[in-house]
Amino acid sequence: MKPNQKIYKNLSFCALTIVVLVLSNFQASAKKIKLGFIPLTDCAPLVVAKELGLFAKYGVDVELSKEASWANIRDKILNGELDGAHCLFSMPFSVYTGIGGKAGSEMKIAMVLNNNGQAITLSKDFCGLLGYKEIAKVGAAIKKLQAKKEVTFAMTFPGGTHDIWLRNWLAAAGINQKSVGIITIPPPQMVANMKVDNMEGFSVGEPWNGVAAAQGIGFTHIASQDIWKDHPEKALVVNSAFANSDKADLKKVMKAILEACKWLDVMANRKKAAAWLTKPYYVNAPLAVIEARLMGSSDLGCDLGVKRYKDDFMTFYKGGIVNTPKKSNGMWFLAQFVRFGMLKAEPNYAAVADKLILDDLFAEVAKEMAVPVQPDMKPFKTTYDVMFDPANISAYLKTTKK
Repeated sequence: MKPNQKIYKNLSFCALTIVVLVLSNFQASAKKIKLGFIPLTDCAPLVVAKELGLFAKYGVDVELSKEASWANIRDKILNGELDGAHCLFSMPFSVYTGIGGKAGSEMKIAMVLNNNGQAITLSKDFCGLLGYKEIAKVGAAIKKLQAKKEVTFAMTFPGGTHDIWLRNWLAAAGINQKSVGIITIPPPQMVANMKVDNMEGFSVGEPWNGVAAAQGIGFTHIASQDIWKDHPEKALVVNSAFANSDKADLKKVMKAILEACKWLDVMANRKKAAAWLTKPYYVNAPLAVIEARLMGSSDLGCDLGVKRYKDDFMTFYKGGIVNTPKKSNGMWFLAQFVRFGMLKAEPNYAAVADKLILDDLFAEVAKEMAVPVQPDMKPFKTTYDVMFDPANISAYLKTTKK
């Protein structure tokens, strides 16, 4: 072999060795990230990030896992089967305080996925007794039904957002929550349970309110944005190991989802999103129902006509307003737990919020993505409630209706 050929052969061997080593190192370091979701319209940011290839764009290999209930989501996040999930914003607070899980269990909130877009659906037994947002008539309607049977309402997880919307609605209507039944049913099972008369109403996310109206078994009585406009609803919630040990990958996941949230808030894109969400491996509900309510148009059912929302339908970005995880919002939910007797004593509101909300991490991601971080810890008021000041929660609790 000539000297030049020998040198070339050695160089080629070295280059091949380097390529093999690089590829083997990449494969060794590449981790599949598993994110759970419940079949609800507001799982859209995860679905869009997957379908548009945004997770891959930011360099993470993400698998989406459809789960049957919020309890499944909780258990799998805590035991590490899921790195994170589309999750009720208040669920980590419920679990940590022992309402919805083992007290002290930590689930971390990385960012908010959406505002608005939930509702309270009442069965056809209420048709003709009250209409859309007729809060003043709720008490009389319930009493009329109670003369015939026990009245029960369903929500999706103890201390979850849907539970709190239900209890706030009852309080606004002057109904003692102990005078009615309140049960837990997973979102996809709500409509089937109402069909067989297991409850007279339910609080859940879309599209299940729309499905109940379309099937003629119930009607949308009030939307969650009517109770609290632009409220936090679902969040990206992760386990402690992912938050602490894989910060770089978590930031990439958050960036992909933020880009998906921006894409979703371009209304021209929502029909495409609805076409993905209707698939059996995602939400598996009628396209027409998903699309209409995602576009802000709700056929209420019970001959109440169509309600078109202008600026308070389900939003995912809204110029950056949606996604900041606020400690004050977490503290509000903790206060509701005390207000409605789910906690016997007031927790250390600030300490719990500090432990569970990854606001510093979100601020890092937001800066790198040029997303404005929203101000926090300011007083705010929901529609039927008094002013909530995170600096004086005890005063708030003294004036609230139970």
